[in-house]
Amino acid sequence: MQFLHTMIRVRDLDKALEFFVETLGLVELRRRDHEKGRFTLVFLGTGREGDSAEIELTYNWDQSSPYTVGRNFGHLAFAVDDIYETCARIKQRGVTILRPPRDGRMAFIRSPDQISIELLQRGEALPVKEPWASMTSIGEW
Repeated sequence: MQFLHTMIRVRDLDKALEFFVETLGLVELRRRDHEKGRFTLVFLGTGREGDSAEIELTYNWDQSSPYTVGRNFGHLAFAVDDIYETCARIKQRGVTILRPPRDGRMAFIRSPDQISIELLQRGEALPVKEPWASMTSIGEW
């Protein structure tokens, strides 16, 4: 068995792409418009050699109301090279760090469509440092 992708529905494709591509640094791998079904599929990945994991953004053209948010979806998880640098860059772009990397290992944010995103330090946790160590968690993730 091989993991192919995680699909999430997005209400505003441009806003979702700004978040996943510009803020998180993923790349658009391919896009398919389905005129008859009135939807667009956009597949994103890290672009790294040997990393076949993908996110499929499904944009239904006629969806006008927000999708319901449920914690039962779980989250998307990404390994990062430097949890502190990654969180600082994301915060600088105006995204709230809901669960700061107080432990040098893990943080949570949400996409514009309220999808939980877990960021995990690749390898061992980094040494605990400020301002992250003193930050409290906000809301749900």
